[in-house]
Amino acid sequence: MSVKGKKHAELTVVSSSALDLARKVLAIEADAVARLSDRLDERFTLAVRIVLMCRGRVVVSGIGKSGHIARKVASTLASTGTPAFFVHPAEASHGDLGMIQRDDVFIAFSYSGESSELLTIIPLIKRQGAKLIAVTGNSASALAQQADVHLDAQVAQEACPLNLAPTASTTAALALGDALAVALLDARGFSADDFARSHPGGTLGRRLLTHVSDVMRTGKHVPVVPITASFSEALIEISNKGMGMTAIVDAAGRLEGVFTDGDLRRALERVGDIQSAGIAELMTRNPRSIGPHRLAAEAVQMMEDHKINQLPVVDESKRLVGALNMHDLFRAKVI
Repeated sequence: MSVKGKKHAELTVVSSSALDLARKVLAIEADAVARLSDRLDERFTLAVRIVLMCRGRVVVSGIGKSGHIARKVASTLASTGTPAFFVHPAEASHGDLGMIQRDDVFIAFSYSGESSELLTIIPLIKRQGAKLIAVTGNSASALAQQADVHLDAQVAQEACPLNLAPTASTTAALALGDALAVALLDARGFSADDFARSHPGGTLGRRLLTHVSDVMRTGKHVPVVPITASFSEALIEISNKGMGMTAIVDAAGRLEGVFTDGDLRRALERVGDIQSAGIAELMTRNPRSIGPHRLAAEAVQMMEDHKINQLPVVDESKRLVGALNMHDLFRAKVI
């Protein structure tokens, strides 16, 4: 066999082995999370109740891989309505313990339940009067025994072939932390608007916080003609405003219809002398519209559902107050 052929055969074997191992890892971790559900009991409910009754903040801690999980859980809690922050247990022994007060709840992550850095500060935290929730894989550990509530995150095995590297155990601990955060979110009645206020940046924030009134064109930038207008007047308005449509309103400014590029193509096919036609004969009556206080994301959804590219914006009395199209939504980065 040539050198090239030998390398190809070796790569094929490695690829097959890697896929088999990857599937085994995912199966082990999925099983570890599934088994958590069977072990949930009144201790979880008590943990939720303790956090809900907390008059201070939730302090989450852990070291090593458990520390990474603790940091993520603290972030999830904070973004879902439970004020929380992460404290490194080693730093706590050198001054950061002052961040923790008697009205706080301390959540400690340690799979062994015997992390010396945590066990050093736990007596001091307890002496202050703060409540302790421990998340470990060992209910007989020192940390579990000192906790007001112990949440069992034990796994049958790690996904690591050596059964050494924290893999299934960290996945289980993270899932348990997420379950706690979501249970608290639900108990607090935390809404999508609340979520948006803690996520103002990025696409998520824009989708949840941007309203039609923030994006729509107003005043002289809105293409509009009266219902008495001629076809030519409407066409000039479409060209001048560059939205591919014009709104048609009655004498009181109420929306009566729209005339779009698509309406123009259809009119050319069915109307003989289009130049002499009034816009009332050619427009689409009772068009889709949206209110200014609706989310811009709802405007996107409406356009996609009805395969349209523009929307007039009307108030409660159906008076035209603005207009927007897909390009406006792209510019606002809602899409």
